[in-house]
Amino acid sequence: MAADSVLDTAIRDWVLIPLSVVMVLIGVLRYFVSKLMRSNQVPDAKIIKEGQLIIRARNLRAAANFIPPKSFRARRFYFSNEENGLLIVPKGQAQNAQAQMFSDPNMAMDMMKKNLSMIIPQTLTFAWVNFFFSGFVAAKIPFPLTQRFRSMLQNGIDLSTVDVSYVSSRSWYFLNLFGLRGLFSLILGEENAMDDTQRMMQMSGFGFDPSKSLGAEKDSLDIVQHDWALPKFEHRAEAVLKKLAI
Repeated sequence: MAADSVLDTAIRDWVLIPLSVVMVLIGVLRYFVSKLMRSNQVPDAKIIKEGQLIIRARNLRAAANFIPPKSFRARRFYFSNEENGLLIVPKGQAQNAQAQMFSDPNMAMDMMKKNLSMIIPQTLTFAWVNFFFSGFVAAKIPFPLTQRFRSMLQNGIDLSTVDVSYVSSRSWYFLNLFGLRGLFSLILGEENAMDDTQRMMQMSGFGFDPSKSLGAEKDSLDIVQHDWALPKFEHRAEAVLKKLAI
């Protein structure tokens, strides 16, 4: 049976709060450093246009059931018809994204700066946490959890008798690392609050080809099954009101 431990208030004052404050300050500092390291290169208008097309196509897929079938078919034809659809990339115009990146030194340098601005601070922060706060039980979640959460919440503590709801200092570091996007959106703004998960996705997408993304979005839009939801709202509202009346 898991033991019920009592956390010392000194752990809250000298481990939990300092670790959270340092993670927030490092995130804000990293944003301003990456902003200073960012070059003033004007982005390519074609890449911006392709990105906006992808966003518009995704919005159409997400809100497909809230427009009439005829309107949806017209919009889908506008995006994905084989002759002059916006998501159709002619074979001769497809570009190799890696060749384009390596042909432009500024683009490769910007990618390297972004990666370094994430790797170096997080490496130093993890070494600091692992050296000073290793083995601490920093917090307790106020609701029970299953054993599957033990490896995630008790990283660095090899005691099976400790309840799963207790969080180690190393796990608290990782929770702050990937869970502060909401706070950064309040401090830096929604457009600037990029969390480390998105940065890692950008790192794994080195050499991203916009033409392939357009083709993938076209395939996703073609397989959408339209089901207009607005005519059913009256029946749903009527059913809900009948349940409430009963």
